[in-house]
Amino acid sequence: MKEFMLIFRMDFNGAAQLSPEQMQESVKYWQDWIGGVAAQGKFTSTNQLSSVGKTLKPGGVITDGPYAEVKEIVGGYLNIKEDSLEAAMKIAEGCPILHVGGNVEVREITPMNF
Repeated sequence: MKEFMLIFRMDFNGAAQLSPEQMQESVKYWQDWIGGVAAQGKFTSTNQLSSVGKTLKPGGVITDGPYAEVKEIVGGYLNIKEDSLEAAMKIAEGCPILHVGGNVEVREITPMNF
């Protein structure tokens, strides 16, 4: 079985537009979806990413981020085990971020051999 990363992206201001009730509903949807992936034995790991961070660029230049001029930000990820990219895409189809205007990038993880 291969490992895939589902990367969750959404509009920089999208999450801030949710009411507390919508946010609570969204959290439940995420818990149910991830729980369903785990129940199938395909869950590896997940995390939400903070909106606080910095970027290191060539030459030692450090900038704050994420940036207001950036349309989309990466909000988190989910690592799963699946047989193929197509099967991983099927799991991504249930992702709650799709219901709030976000998108899911699915990438196969390539082990690094040192």
